[in-house]
Amino acid sequence: MQAIALRLKRWSIEQPLIFLPLAAAVWFALYQTLIPASEALVGALPVARESHLGGALQFFFYDTPKVLLLLTGIVFAMGIVHTFVSPDRTRALLSGRRLGAGNVLAASLGIVTPFCSCSAVPLFIGFLQAGVPLGVTFSFLISAPMVNEVALALLFGMFGWKVAALYLVLGLAVAVLAGLVIGRLGMEAHLEDWVRAMQNTQAPAAVTGADMRWGERIDSGFRHVREIVGKVWPYILAGIALGAGIHGYVPEDFMASIMGKDAPWWSVPAAVAIGVPMYTNAAGIIPIVEALMGKGAALGTVLAFMMSVIALSAPEMIILRKVLKPRLIATFAGVVAAGILLVGTVFNLVL
Repeated sequence: MQAIALRLKRWSIEQPLIFLPLAAAVWFALYQTLIPASEALVGALPVARESHLGGALQFFFYDTPKVLLLLTGIVFAMGIVHTFVSPDRTRALLSGRRLGAGNVLAASLGIVTPFCSCSAVPLFIGFLQAGVPLGVTFSFLISAPMVNEVALALLFGMFGWKVAALYLVLGLAVAVLAGLVIGRLGMEAHLEDWVRAMQNTQAPAAVTGADMRWGERIDSGFRHVREIVGKVWPYILAGIALGAGIHGYVPEDFMASIMGKDAPWWSVPAAVAIGVPMYTNAAGIIPIVEALMGKGAALGTVLAFMMSVIALSAPEMIILRKVLKPRLIATFAGVVAAGILLVGTVFNLVL
């Protein structure tokens, strides 16, 4: 089996123009079989399809390969994209940018970096070293985990383009505005001393990857799949399992009373407070979001919950403590939480 995989990889690198369209066709064909395959699997088990367990199993059998297919496809594609836009080139693009335009550019670049909140911190430090303004770096730090291509691909696959576009606009707005506010506060003195000392050193030269062949770019796509999907698949299974339990067993009336459109005013703050201690990424949280919305939860409340899980995780704050002093961490968390609360509340009122 391993020999076949190595031979296929070698062929893909040597014949990229044949491999890419063929791989896309196979991916699409597999995606079309998900619903009938999941129903067939449940039907083959001694479980009634209409039962709570039957509904939970169908959700799990359908969502697990769907999320893995979406994640593998988009990560492979972005692995190729990253050969054109390297971290060093990203730092070079942002160096010397002022507030405003720099925040928009940093938040937009965050879309093509499939990092969780914790793995975005090293690149955040690299931006500071390159002389990127503090507020601009925070726009990237917020956008990279919250509005990356993985989140958008999964949202598009599960809810359609309107919800994916809505999340894109909201996430970018939170990242840009939060970065602007932090930049205007002038809190550079609240960086740890070693970070400020590091800012006086010279940043590494930019690497463009412009001379790479397509075979090398495809190999980069395979490496991204191994590194990213290999790390997040336990979160995916855990998130889908929890989502399946919610889908199959949690009564609709209960979820509507907590997170529905007619829920009390504190439902959005409660969703954000519940989300912060959790630690997962878009791949892990979106199946839970899908199950919550299927139970009648309001879109604004669910989006607020999702944003807080991805952008304000407790492990991220612990890692940031090595870089930022407590006052700056508290300001960052407060500004981002305020933006998320505003997003959730406004959309619950409008939709």
